[in-house]
Amino acid sequence: MAQTRADRRLSKKDYESRAALLREQLVQLQVRLKDAPFKILLIVAGVEGAGCGDLLNTLGGWLDPRGVETFSFRAPSDEERERPFLWRFWRSLPANGRIGVYAGSWYTETLRDEINAGFPGSRLAPEFERIRHFEKLHADDGTLIIKIWLHLSKAAQGKHLRALEADPNTAWRVSPEHWLHHRHYEQLTRLANRIIRATHRPHATWSVLEAEDNRARNLSVAELILARFKAHVRKFDKPRKNSASASAIARRPLRVSGLKRLEALPLDQQLSASEYETKREKWLGKLNQAIRAASASKRSVIFAFEGWDAAGKGGAIRRLTSAIDVRDYRVIPVAKPTQEEKAHHYLWRFWRHIPRAGLVEIFDRSWYGRVLVERLEGFARADEWKRAYQEINDFERQLSDYGIIVVKFWLHVSRDEQLRRFRAREQTPYKRHKINDEDWRNRRKWDAYEVAVGDMIALTDTVAAPWHLIPANNKRYARLQILKTACKQIESALAP
Repeated sequence: MAQTRADRRLSKKDYESRAALLREQLVQLQVRLKDAPFKILLIVAGVEGAGCGDLLNTLGGWLDPRGVETFSFRAPSDEERERPFLWRFWRSLPANGRIGVYAGSWYTETLRDEINAGFPGSRLAPEFERIRHFEKLHADDGTLIIKIWLHLSKAAQGKHLRALEADPNTAWRVSPEHWLHHRHYEQLTRLANRIIRATHRPHATWSVLEAEDNRARNLSVAELILARFKAHVRKFDKPRKNSASASAIARRPLRVSGLKRLEALPLDQQLSASEYETKREKWLGKLNQAIRAASASKRSVIFAFEGWDAAGKGGAIRRLTSAIDVRDYRVIPVAKPTQEEKAHHYLWRFWRHIPRAGLVEIFDRSWYGRVLVERLEGFARADEWKRAYQEINDFERQLSDYGIIVVKFWLHVSRDEQLRRFRAREQTPYKRHKINDEDWRNRRKWDAYEVAVGDMIALTDTVAAPWHLIPANNKRYARLQILKTACKQIESALAP
């Protein structure tokens, strides 16, 4: 990792001369960034007394505030504790073309928790894994991540704190916590070094800067930002592979096992209306009890519904929600991303909707659009949708690790049954709004979509979030299977 000793005893004249040029270059950077398809995340951390706050105030004066968002995270609120660790950081991410400055970040919370626990060190490995995954996810998406650690020796730290206390105008800046950190300087330094080593990666490197001289520190940080941006633009401007055979690649299976499993699904299941009505009430009651038990245990439930057009997702969701108190669930219909959503990582809009503890979220289509429609329609490059399988698995594992129950359904119908339903929709006035030209266009790509669905099933069917394939030629049978399956998975998740 880069470690720089900033120029010491920089004169005021030299500082102001160099600062004027750097300010101009930073504003020019923002002008270029405004139209760039990526964002900058600037994480500033360091020992107490290294001047993180002063540095950020200086940068705030040098940068155009219209293109910058600054975040400082304190102890999580009750609402934040009811979601996975990274939820509040996902929500804060700036859009492409902007700079997000983090005075407190995912590292701050890890440090705070470790200090409060008395430096056991045993809980850090999974934290490091989450952080590495989070940063790589965004770096792969084009985000420039700049991480700066401001270093100060223990002697310099003590001298700085004593100087502040000696001046009546600045004594308020020093708290008992500052002196506590000074007494534990060696332990905190070892912890910081461990964090830096564990999360220093080519796509998210740490730069350790000497912070004893405030002026030199400010210039070093500005120069680092400019250099990293310049290098990132060169790298980003390199033409990305998007061969003429991209469409052919998207249509080839990655795992034939998924397609075979889909094709083997029995679609001739039958269920009479009377039998359905009798069994439906039984399973609606059992599902209601399971949802209430999950809520009592502060366990959230997320349902993800995927399936062919006209496979019956809407009807199945209506039957499912009839077993849940209307105050305890929310249905999220997923359509084409908005301009705001396009300016973020594709998972951003789904992280935003993670429910509070004990509540239910139902996605009518989901994050799997990345490996289905975006794969087939060319909205994502081959490298993007291919890595999405692991990104989605990691996303669902984070939910599951936090105690959220993830229930995923694929509703499968035959090609002939879909055609019958399309024509019925065209001939039924109150259903005519459900059919459009895009449905017919997607139908013409049935074989390609079937391959993509097979890969999705094969590559994202995990213990944390298994796929449930529902034969849906018979709507009554499909709806009953969904009620039973949902109930059983929730009960299983709640079992000791």
